[in-house]
Amino acid sequence: MSETPSWFAPPHEQVTYLTTHQIPTVVRKAEEVLPDDLPGIFDESFTALVPALQEQGIQIAGPAFSLHHRMPGATMTFELGFPVAAPLDGELEAGGITFYPSSMPATQVATISHLGGYDGLSGAWGALMQQVGADGRQPALPFWEVYVTEPSPEMDPSTLRTDLVLPYEG
Repeated sequence: MSETPSWFAPPHEQVTYLTTHQIPTVVRKAEEVLPDDLPGIFDESFTALVPALQEQGIQIAGPAFSLHHRMPGATMTFELGFPVAAPLDGELEAGGITFYPSSMPATQVATISHLGGYDGLSGAWGALMQQVGADGRQPALPFWEVYVTEPSPEMDPSTLRTDLVLPYEG
């Protein structure tokens, strides 16, 4: 088991088990979000947050992520933001959005890199959960996605890397 975040390593196409440590984050809290609204929420959040952190002298310490507090259904509830070098003191207003201090948890996780477009994430999550169960572990919450590759409108979606991180019990 390692404590190095998976996104600082080369992509891993096999399920890897490791222990994470608590990482301070700055996030937007999103509740009851419809799947079709995800691109807009991601775009407006990161467009506002990156310059706001720079203005405040807050160092981004890794790629963007979303941390999900419940299993997706018709809607999703999650935090969206960046890990930071030091915890945020209070709230941060930017672009009409309130951002909050939070953290990624210290826990045991199973992780794998998904290489390809975001439309393949659902299948990748299903395969990860199935493998964790087959290995005798019980998936737990919260789980998160780390967007290792920063997307751009002109890029080839097949070059995207998203690390899936699933806490487990047992």
